[in-house]
Formats: sequence, C-alpha cells, structure tokens
Amino acid sequence: MKRRGPGAARPLCGAALAAALLLPVAAAEQASAAPAADGKRQELPPMPSALDPRADAVECTAASREKAEKQDWSRQRLDLARAHQHGTGAGTTVALVDTGVSTDAAGLGGRVTARGAAGDDCVGHGTFLAGLIVGEGWGRTRLPGVAPEAELLALRGTDERGSADAALVAGAVRDATAAGADVIAVGVALPKRDEELTSAVAEAIDAGAVVVAAATPDPPHAGATRETPARTYWPAGEPGVLSVADMLPSGARPGDALPTDGVDLVAPGAGVVSGGPRGDGHYLGAGASVAAAYTAGTAALVRAARPDDTPEEIVHRLTSTAYPADIPQLDAYAALTTVLGDAPVRARAAEGPVTVRDTASADRAANRATAFVLLGTAGVLAVLWAVIAVPRARARGWRPADTGRD
Repeated sequence: MKRRGPGAARPLCGAALAAALLLPVAAAEQASAAPAADGKRQELPPMPSALDPRADAVECTAASREKAEKQDWSRQRLDLARAHQHGTGAGTTVALVDTGVSTDAAGLGGRVTARGAAGDDCVGHGTFLAGLIVGEGWGRTRLPGVAPEAELLALRGTDERGSADAALVAGAVRDATAAGADVIAVGVALPKRDEELTSAVAEAIDAGAVVVAAATPDPPHAGATRETPARTYWPAGEPGVLSVADMLPSGARPGDALPTDGVDLVAPGAGVVSGGPRGDGHYLGAGASVAAAYTAGTAALVRAARPDDTPEEIVHRLTSTAYPADIPQLDAYAALTTVLGDAPVRARAAEGPVTVRDTASADRAANRATAFVLLGTAGVLAVLWAVIAVPRARARGWRPADTGRD
C-alpha cells in the first residue's frame, strides 16, 4: 500500500476548514427554520368576538372543557415574568368596553366590577380580554394578565350578541371617565365616526385617562379582507387614542386582518389563551381587541409606576420603548423599566400600507444552534488534528518530534 505523503492532507484540511466556516451558517438556518411557539397548536375552543345576529335565539358561548397545557407565545413575547418583578398594576383601574365581563369568572381574583348589564357576558369575549388584563394566572399553566393586581371596571359597548353600537360605546367611555379610570380599553371598532363618541374620548383624555382601542374589528369570517377596503375605524382614529393592531409570532399581521391605517402599535393577537365567563376552561382568542387588551394592561403597569405621567407621556413611553419595526411592537418589560431621555414624542405611524418586520428568530432554538456550532467546531478541530498530526507521527515511526537542530 502506498503511504500518503504530507501534501495529501491539504485537500482534507481545506474541506475541514470549509466545514468550520459553514457550520455557523447552517446553525443560523436551523434556528430561523425552527417554529415559534403558537397557542394555535393547543386544542382549545375559539372565543368568538360576537354571536350570530341572524340567529332566532341567543345561545351563549358554552363553557370550555379544555385547559391549556402550556403558556402561549404571547406572554413570553411580552416578557411578563420579568415585568411582574417591577410592577403588577396595583392601585390602578382599567375600564374595559366590550361585551361585558362575568365578575365571578375563574382567574379574575374578584377584582372586577361591572356597570348595569355589563356583568352578564353571554358572548364571553369581554371576560376573555379581562383575563389578559388582570388575570391572576390560575391553573398549573400560569396564565397571568399583564396587570394582575389592577382593578377592572366592565362596561358594555355592544348588545347581548356582541354587535357594537356607537351610543353604547360613547356612554361606556363617559362612565369610565366618571369612575376615574386610569386606562380605558375599547375592544370594539366602529366603521363610522360618531360625534358623541368623539366628545366622550376627548373628555376622557382631558381627565387623565389613557385610551387604548382596537385598530380594527375582529374579522367576522374568512375572506373579509378581500371584501373590505382599507379604512380608519373608531374610536381608534381619534386624536390621542393609542390605536393597536394584532400580530402573529412572526411580527406580521394575520392574513385575515382587516386593512387599516394609522396604527400606533402592534401586539400579540393570534393563538392567545385566556378564560371565559363560565367554567374554568380555556379558549383561544385572536384579533386587534386581544392586542388592545395586552396594551391596556401594559399602560396600567406604567401608570402604576409613574402616576404623575400624562396620557401623552404614557403613550409616548409605550411606543418609544416598543420593538422597532415599521409598526412598533409592544414590549411590556421595556415600557416599565426603560429610562427615557428627552426624545420628542413619536408621531403617529404614517398612513398607507406597511410591512411589519419579521422578528420570529426562533429564540428558543438559538441555544441549540449555539451548542451545535460549538460541538461542530470541536469536531472539526479533532478532524484537523487527525489529518495533520497523525500522518506526521506515522512518518516518524510514532516517535516524539525532535525540536532540536544539529
């Protein structure tokens, strides 16, 4: 057998070096290809935003028999575990204008009061949102709201079946202002501007309330985006109101989201887990109303930590500390902990179509990718040692190298 000379090792060395250079690239591709956590993978019933208005009889949303087996991606994305080390919203009141809230629903800790018919939530949507705002994190999966020690005032802006009404929303906003609410979350969105609602919102902001509203209605059915042109919805379009749209784990808006403009923030709004008005089971919810609830809870955290800030200053903090993208992405932990300078207040996002930055970098896969790189590099070094050192040792008859010169 012909013995391989030292020069024969060079091609192998080049291949090994090339492999070492390609390993980080392969690891990065592996990380970006890993799927992000998404509540849609849990087998839970959907929470409707409204019931069929054409049905002869009203059948309320049934109690869920299913319970979540894990936290959904949204709470991890907002970094609530760390945010709650700095504040829980104690001492603040969030008014929620939606389908009502069941005051004795599981996981709400008895911190919900309701005005009039708002204590009866047939649809269940308002109770679902209340869990995202003030939920205490019940069950083994721990599903807390953003501000678990805030108080919540439930107000109805819809009829029993969940159809929004401008007069009801305006009246609810006025009631919230009269009650001294620190934050007013409006989960419904109206296609036409209403003079009374415009006035009610302006009075609320003048009184010191942070008003957060869903940028769009939740899509009533698949294909709605193909039938509905882009438009501004109300009260999200009112001056001073923080307009919030929904986003996927990737940071993009859902494909069935209604088109709109003038959005200030996006927040998690797909595959989100919370409770309902009956039983102790869980549901999956989606839409701009879900994103608005998360943002309202974050506003309560900021208001509790900074009680002297004006609504404009709190809105500025929420938008300026958000993850930078074409539409900023809500970051609850950063909003609560970041020290801001004297930067000017961020203007409302430019109107027109936008592309939200894709931030699904598969964070949990990053550690595996790093380990892959380290182990792969160690393997390459071992190959290099074998390719270079072993032939030379064999050529010397396995004797130690003579480093001296005659």
